Amino acid sequence: MPTTSTTPGPRIGIDLGGTKIEGVVLAPGGEVLASLRIAAPRDSYAASLAAVAGLVADMERSAGIAGSTGDGRPVGIGMPGSISPVTGLAQGANSTWLNGRPIAADLAARLGRPVRVANDANCFALSEAVDGAGAGAASVFGVILGTGCGGGIVIGGRLLEGPNAISGEWGHNPLPWARTDESPGPACWCGRRGCMETWVSGPGLAADHERVCGERLAPDVIAARASTGDAAAVATLARHADRLARGLAHVVNIVDPAVIVLGGGLSKLTGLYGALPRLAAPHVFAAAPRLDIRPPRWGDASGVRGAAWLW
Repeated sequence: MPTTSTTPGPRIGIDLGGTKIEGVVLAPGGEVLASLRIAAPRDSYAASLAAVAGLVADMERSAGIAGSTGDGRPVGIGMPGSISPVTGLAQGANSTWLNGRPIAADLAARLGRPVRVANDANCFALSEAVDGAGAGAASVFGVILGTGCGGGIVIGGRLLEGPNAISGEWGHNPLPWARTDESPGPACWCGRRGCMETWVSGPGLAADHERVCGERLAPDVIAARASTGDAAAVATLARHADRLARGLAHVVNIVDPAVIVLGGGLSKLTGLYGALPRLAAPHVFAAAPRLDIRPPRWGDASGVRGAAWLW
C-alpha cells in the first residue's frame, strides 16, 4: 500500500478506537492542520458511522478546507481488526460491533469520497516508519501494547498486509516457550487461550498482577509502585518483560525487522527498552542477536497519523 498520495493537498486520518475516535488533518509535509478527539460510541455500528462522518466534517471546518476544491478528499481509517479481502467485511475487531459489517463501503457512501481502512496497529507502524522512530529503516515492526496487543509490518516504506489482511497480528499467537504455569493460559476474547494479548496488553498485565498478588491494580499504578521498590510490583513488571521478550523473539525469528517500535500505553514503561533486547536474545536464532527496540516518536498520535498516510 503506498505511503504517499498522488492527490496533492492535506490528508485526513481517523483512528476509530473502542473508547475514543481521533481525527487529524495533515499538511503534505506532515504538519498538523487540525486535530480533534471525541468519545467513541460503544455497541452501535450506526452511531460509529455517524461519529466518523461528523468528525471529518468538523475537522475540515477547523482546518479551513471545508467547501474547498478538496471536496471529496480521501480519508484513511485505522480500526481494530481488518477488512477481509474475501468478503469486504470487518473481522477480528475487539470492538465487536464492527465485525461482519461493510465498514469501508459504508463510510465511503456516508462521506461521499474514497476511503481506505487498515488495522490500527498497521497505521501505527506506518506512521513510525514514514516520519517517526523508524524513519529510514529498511523494515519496521510496530507493536501496540494497550487495551489489546497488535502489530504491523512496514518494509521499504510500504505496509505488508498479506492475502488475509492479518500481517503482523502477533497478539493472537500463543505465548512462545510457555512454562508449565503459563499453560494453557488465560482465556482470550477471540475464543482461544494463552494469546500474547492476554499476557502483555494493559489488561493482561493487570490480570497477571491480580492472579499472583490478589489485588487488581491499573498498569500505571503497578509501575508507580515498582518505582518505589514495591517487590510485588517489581516482580509483575519482570514477568511482563520476560513474556514480551519471548513474543518479540518469535517475531524476530520470522521477520527480523531492522527496528521495533513500541506503542500503546505500556510503551511508557521505560525499563522495557533496556531489558527486552537482553531477555529476548537467548530465544533469537542468531549467534549475536541485534534487536533495536525504540519508543514511538509520535506517541498516542501515531495511529491517526498513520491513517492519514494511508493515502
